[in-house]
Amino acid sequence: MRFMILTFARTKELRFAEWKEFNLDCVEPLWTVPAENMKMRKTHHVPLAPQAVKILDEMRQFSGPDGYLFPQIRNPKKTISENDLLYYLYRLGYHSRHTVHGFRSLADTILNESRKWYPDVIELQLAHQEGNKVRRAYNRAEHLDERRKMMLWWANYVDSLMIPADVIDLITERKRRA
Repeated sequence: MRFMILTFARTKELRFAEWKEFNLDCVEPLWTVPAENMKMRKTHHVPLAPQAVKILDEMRQFSGPDGYLFPQIRNPKKTISENDLLYYLYRLGYHSRHTVHGFRSLADTILNESRKWYPDVIELQLAHQEGNKVRRAYNRAEHLDERRKMMLWWANYVDSLMIPADVIDLITERKRRA
């Protein structure tokens, strides 16, 4: 789930991810999602922040170095099911409150609200198709350098949300003052 949050991957892209799609032993790690796994049937490049690479390093002991990144436990030749991620989300307490795909929307919203990134760069990272047919035909820019910076910023932002905060229990505090 965390890897999905860090990469904005769609469920299918994540489920069918294979180790051969990842270039990790380099300065700028990259996941190249093949066209057949993409909604728009176009190869997609996903820059990987160090936090995402760390998850992959941990996953190698369970599923690597060949085959699917997230295989079934009983049959490693098959991918996890469509519902595995959804059920995991339910176990986290988000039943009927959030969807797996909703993490993409959340990332899109936060990145746009930050005003640190060009909307085109965000849309490219989400693998959204350009609406203007002429622009789509001519503009083949990937903005990988800017997307790399954005993905690092995003991963650090997600990490910052995981830091426990000093929370004051108001009920206990009121009783203490009484």
